[in-house]
Amino acid sequence: MRAPNLAATLIGLSLTLSAPVSGAPWRLADALGLPDWLGLSGEQRTRYETLNGQFRAGRKGSDQALALRTSLVADLKTRPVGILAEIMDSRQYLSDSGSPIDNTMVNPLEVLQAHVHWDAGHLVPGGTNTVRLGRETLDLGSRRLVARNAYRNTINSFTGIDWLWSADRGGSVRAFYFLPVQRLPDDATSLLDNQVVSDTESFERQFWGVFATSPKLAGDLRAEAYWYQLYEDAGATSRRRRLHTPGVRLYRRAAPGRWDLDLEAALQRGTSRTAAGNLPALDHTAYLVHGAVGYTVNGPWTPRLGVSYDQASGDGSPTDSDNNRFDTLFGARRFDFGPTGIYGAIARSNLRTPEYSVSLRPWKPLETSISHRFIWLDSATDAFTAAAVRDSSGRSGTEVGQQLEFRVRWEAIPGNLRFDTGVTWLFDGEFLKTAPNAVKGGNTTYAYFEATLVF
Repeated sequence: MRAPNLAATLIGLSLTLSAPVSGAPWRLADALGLPDWLGLSGEQRTRYETLNGQFRAGRKGSDQALALRTSLVADLKTRPVGILAEIMDSRQYLSDSGSPIDNTMVNPLEVLQAHVHWDAGHLVPGGTNTVRLGRETLDLGSRRLVARNAYRNTINSFTGIDWLWSADRGGSVRAFYFLPVQRLPDDATSLLDNQVVSDTESFERQFWGVFATSPKLAGDLRAEAYWYQLYEDAGATSRRRRLHTPGVRLYRRAAPGRWDLDLEAALQRGTSRTAAGNLPALDHTAYLVHGAVGYTVNGPWTPRLGVSYDQASGDGSPTDSDNNRFDTLFGARRFDFGPTGIYGAIARSNLRTPEYSVSLRPWKPLETSISHRFIWLDSATDAFTAAAVRDSSGRSGTEVGQQLEFRVRWEAIPGNLRFDTGVTWLFDGEFLKTAPNAVKGGNTTYAYFEATLVF
């Protein structure tokens, strides 16, 4: 149990930190007196999670986990060519054989990033150009399809080449070709033991695409358009996904005294398998839509009221030659659907879900929010995917239930130490009460507390 003790020590030490007179956060590079062209920084996060009332098929009882995530980043900021490297260690403790453990929770001592970055100036006229070559993490647009995971204990990374053109008049175009990194280990025994196994990548799994953003439009609106291609050979995964995903997004960021907006739609075509095993490849046609609108009051506590709706297609029939279940690729879920970790009840597949929410900021470092979500299946014959609960006959209906979440975030030492805690309840609907393989264990309560030290 050395790692938890080390994490507790780091968090304890952080309480002694205080911001300099200038108000700037404390940084390791400054403390070591490093030159401006050499960056060194890190982050340590400790989160305790507990879950009562299991909702996943094949599991029962309560669960808990202590998730630790520690990273160290070194950046050689020489120009026009520099180098960035990041080491990350993601571990869990307190889990057991009944926990839903996988490599989204554990990836011990791994090189998350290691790439050369080249500021190529006006190599392509009309804007500045940046090229990265090597392993990197990536946030694109809304982060629904490609993200550097924030709440999740492990982070997606990719090895390849990435070109970004930023137009002089605003807007950008980004093109990339990557081999997605396969996190290892991926068997339950090794994950429970936090075994160190080097991650790998292969040409049997490839991911490439183009992502474009517009200059600022009328009314402070912004637009995005993208096209992603995922190619998997049979040796890389039994699902053998070969998917084209074009999409568009229009949004306006939240600010006091105005409305905000987020509209996104994506279409998915290609071939895929619906599950593990030696199954035939199916024609894949699926879609995703997201719509959200909110208003932030310009007054005490700056309350924001918002409503949203998400729909991701589900498979229409388990016996035909088509797969209609949307695949979220390398996206993140927490910002739309609530906590993941040992909870993660809602996934961006076979889903129809409206939500309303309220957030308040009683004082600048403290933010609270509450949200209430209704959950239905898009297709009654497809699975509630995060729980692996399914009624292929469709007789259990589509009403999964409701989710209520309460969350508090506090920047205790701005830029150095923050705390995040929350409680989420999943209330069973007809589907989770009657589906053939449903646990039928009643409502679920999930709670967490995390502390993050940035240095």
